Amino acid sequence: MHFAQVPAVEVTAVPQDGFLLDVREDAEWAAGHAEGALHIPMGQIPARLDEVRQAAGTERVHVVCRVGGRSAQVTQYLAAQGLDAVNVDGGMLAWEAAGRPLVGDGGGTAQVI
Repeated sequence: MHFAQVPAVEVTAVPQDGFLLDVREDAEWAAGHAEGALHIPMGQIPARLDEVRQAAGTERVHVVCRVGGRSAQVTQYLAAQGLDAVNVDGGMLAWEAAGRPLVGDGGGTAQVI
């Protein structure tokens, strides 16, 4: 699958107060995620589209997964639904590598898995 047409931004271009949609699975999210992100696994996006619209309002939706493949697909879908969506290039691995903060569920050290 080719994602050349998917709008993307570098992790460092995601505003601190920007709207971040994490489309990883539950275990990935629990291990480590960006504080304040909305978590909706990729497979649930179509059924929960109204939730995404409501949470985003008029803001740009920064879509993230582990490395960028799933989020690119979700970005394409959201854009087709009329939302201003961009893929976060490199995903949560790039987020972690850039030193952006992570939080985990249940204590312990937050990490991207």
